[in-house]
Amino acid sequence: MSDMQAEEKVEKMAEKRLLLASPRGYCAGVDRAVNAVEKALDLYGAPVYVRKEIVHNKYVVESLSKRGAIFVSETDEVPEGARVVFSAHGVSPDVESEALSRGLLTIDATCPLVTKVHKQALRFASEDYDILLIGHEGHEEVEGTYGQAPEHIQVIEGLDDVARIEVRDPNKVVWISQTTLSVDETKQTVERLRERFPNLIDPPSGDICYATQNRQGAVKEMAAGCDVVIVVGSANSSNSVRLVEVALDAGAGAAYRVDSASELSEAWFDGASVVGLTSGASVPEVLVREVVERLGQWGFTNVEEVETASEDIRFSLPKNLRADLKAAGENPV
Repeated sequence: MSDMQAEEKVEKMAEKRLLLASPRGYCAGVDRAVNAVEKALDLYGAPVYVRKEIVHNKYVVESLSKRGAIFVSETDEVPEGARVVFSAHGVSPDVESEALSRGLLTIDATCPLVTKVHKQALRFASEDYDILLIGHEGHEEVEGTYGQAPEHIQVIEGLDDVARIEVRDPNKVVWISQTTLSVDETKQTVERLRERFPNLIDPPSGDICYATQNRQGAVKEMAAGCDVVIVVGSANSSNSVRLVEVALDAGAGAAYRVDSASELSEAWFDGASVVGLTSGASVPEVLVREVVERLGQWGFTNVEEVETASEDIRFSLPKNLRADLKAAGENPV
């Protein structure tokens, strides 16, 4: 290789930039839920059962399984009297009742922000409102929220569902939402709902969680300047899937979701000079670092952090787990 060719190669490498979105990765609710399973395994020993995936991330579920967590689809798969953790997405009162009837020792790792939505649903139901729950049918969080007051709640997946809604009193309608939706898409759905129901009531505070909003905001900030945006997150992670959509809507040349660095294709980056990287709220940072390393091997060694917000929120562990940890002489942080 001639000196000129070497210089051209160095210049080309220097042009390749990797923008790291901040915030990214674990939110406080995910950290609390994963920590709850880890602490339970340490304190009580394996097995500890977990209803559904504790969070929607393949790596996290596999890691906890190796430590002795057993993931089940329904509560009736847990042996009577055994210990079970409810996932961060929350459960309905029927699930709680079934667990109680079977003598299960429960640890409720529901994200406090999801619990807030549950309380909203119960409050509006007690006041006899029709409740329009914006969210994805079949998602665990939506199932848990719907189950708080099924006789009052209708699930609305998006704009196409607005026309079919029937309510008892158009002046007594309120909307609530799944916490991991696209902020912009939810706003559009609410605007369409308000066209049908001008007196539609908003929840006391926004239901889309701070972490979802912050991660979407960081992607919006960098996407227009990126040839490619990579989102680390699992396919069943609603907030991760939304980040891909947000990146494309904000002007990214292309956007891909991967579970890990092994799913990256070098062909995606042909001709790219700027790549953006973020991760969903249930993704451990180790997976992001592996992607950074792989992209570095392909020339994206100029790494810059794009910070749009800071997060210092922490949620304490479930109350009964904290009490048991304290009784065992451990720090229940």
